[in-house]
Amino acid sequence: MSCSLSYSNQLPFFSKRASTNLLFPNFTTSSLQLDSDKPCRRRLRALLSIHEIPPNALRRKNDPLWRGGFSLGVDLGLSRSGVALSKGFTVRPLTVLELRGQKLELRLLEIAENEEVDEFIIGLPKSWDGKETPQSNKVRSVAGRFAVLAAHRGWRVYLQDEHGTSTEATNRMIDMGLNKSTRQKKVDAYAAVMVLERYFSTFGEGTELVLPKQSDLQEKLQRGPPADIDFYPE
Repeated sequence: MSCSLSYSNQLPFFSKRASTNLLFPNFTTSSLQLDSDKPCRRRLRALLSIHEIPPNALRRKNDPLWRGGFSLGVDLGLSRSGVALSKGFTVRPLTVLELRGQKLELRLLEIAENEEVDEFIIGLPKSWDGKETPQSNKVRSVAGRFAVLAAHRGWRVYLQDEHGTSTEATNRMIDMGLNKSTRQKKVDAYAAVMVLERYFSTFGEGTELVLPKQSDLQEKLQRGPPADIDFYPE
């Protein structure tokens, strides 16, 4: 089981749903919005604050000299899922996976291992007015299950609004001069690129951390993955 945390770098958020206002070091007042699931809410309160597990985009904003933190963008589909990779300040399409369920999740973990990724940015479908759709629920279900697998390795899973990214991906490929056949094959991967670019352009604002319910996995996320000796030599 998993839950979602969302935050904003804007003014404090207040609603009828339980929320906790937090102050990020060197940031404006931010907020933590908790899901309405009561058992999950009680578990989330065990966290000291969300700044212990911020997305890489926010870390980079806070410290432009910060190194490391590779990100994998994922555009989930019913039969095809696009994958994009961000290393440093570059984002590139990686592949399109024609897999579902556990096979897809294990393949994403394998890619993350090979590419030294420590976070996943999964596109969340929404309508033009920002409302969630039936497809949103399916993506949340997959992301929640996948977040548990990722957390065992100290890797984080975030949800990012992906409305309009498929259209943006098609337009990008047309501008690049790619023919229709190539566009059809690669549109999902380029949609994942759009998800990552949107995530970084907003410094991760509005992303949701998909948090496993298990306290031991929460602790692993707080500790993060082992430090990369290429970036942090002893």
